[in-house]
Amino acid sequence: MKKSLFIISIKMAVCVLFLQSLCRADTDNGYASPATAVTGQDLPPQASISEQDAVPEVSNFPASEIEPFYGSHQGGILTPMQTYTCFAVFDLTAKNRKEVIALFKSWTQSVARMTSGQPAQDLGQDAQQPPGDSGDVLDISPGRLTITFGFGPGLFIKDGKDRYGLAGRRPAALADLPRFPGEQLIESHTGGDVSIQACSDDAEVALHAVRQLTRLADGLATLRWEQNGFVPKTPAGQTPRNLMGFKDGTMNPKTDDPVAMDKFVWVGKEGPDWMRGGSYMVVRPIRIALEHWDRMKKSFQEQTVGRKKYSGAPLTGQNENDKLDLAANDKDGNPVIPENSHARLGAPEENNGAQMLRRAYSYDNNLVFTAERWPPWRQGMEMDAGLLFQCYQKDPRKAFVPMFNKMSRFDMMNQFLTHVGSGIFACPPGAQPGKYIGQELFE
Repeated sequence: MKKSLFIISIKMAVCVLFLQSLCRADTDNGYASPATAVTGQDLPPQASISEQDAVPEVSNFPASEIEPFYGSHQGGILTPMQTYTCFAVFDLTAKNRKEVIALFKSWTQSVARMTSGQPAQDLGQDAQQPPGDSGDVLDISPGRLTITFGFGPGLFIKDGKDRYGLAGRRPAALADLPRFPGEQLIESHTGGDVSIQACSDDAEVALHAVRQLTRLADGLATLRWEQNGFVPKTPAGQTPRNLMGFKDGTMNPKTDDPVAMDKFVWVGKEGPDWMRGGSYMVVRPIRIALEHWDRMKKSFQEQTVGRKKYSGAPLTGQNENDKLDLAANDKDGNPVIPENSHARLGAPEENNGAQMLRRAYSYDNNLVFTAERWPPWRQGMEMDAGLLFQCYQKDPRKAFVPMFNKMSRFDMMNQFLTHVGSGIFACPPGAQPGKYIGQELFE
């Protein structure tokens, strides 16, 4: 009996020694043991490793890959569309205006760095502190990165409270959007206090930018919703196509025409001082029933849109930029461009001359269970994909709201579309060197 107990004790001691050796081996190989993996704060200093890991030098990128951050207008509005976007909306948790100002100062400094290809903050030399940037795009071109800020209604008043003393400075044009027929808005994709849109020709650069700004907002703002998007790499001067296969943005006012931009996009003397040179942005994530759309005849698709699918020309023309002939009838006396077609309902001639600058991205959120709203009313998993619709204008009350109020009721395209989110934001003018975004509003 004593001999058996002795053998058991020896075996247990061997097991303990074996486990200790495994723990030492894990530590030597860079893996934390359970005792040291709890917080990471108890790890011993490793200055020798830090000394070997030198902070990389800032790369110099071609001017063609850098969009200037400072200027009279924010980038990402008239900027030729980049291939990818990461659009994020935040709710402010800051206790007072002083904290909000500190946040926007920090954001402005970091955005100025990132758009020029630098890390969001200085990386630092202390290995015992978090680095000033996640480092996932070090040495990567910014890819014409732009970051555009917008102020939502919640910045001015929320739940009936004037949290930051800004209620009296809310522009009349930043009015809450009305309810529209057919929309099925999801609360988690609607509203918000501040919007930040990063656009770049590199998807990771866009995501990285929003990620860094989210980190800097810790304790002052929280993410409310986010949507990534993309457009095809379209040759310069050509209109990108959406997931329905049609060109998207043909009727935009010309961004290289300053007179048109002042007339339709930029806020002028009719707006408050702090918004002059800015623009109002409406964003609407729109789910498209692609499976349903793809089963439609090409002729029906073209009747729905009011344009030819491949050339983008109106049904009354041959080239994309031909003027819509809204008076043209076919041999039976019916309008060649149907009265309830998308192009006709959105035409300036049908909207008292109003125009807005569309800057929409496609999106794909994988799959979702869907109950179709059309025969044969199938149910099952379908693509959760569509359009992150965005438009900029001088006053949404005179552009998007009346235009979409009509389209939401009569547009043939509605049988394929569901608006699942919504937001309206006042995008202030650009910042000047030494100042921060929105300074004229807050001070």
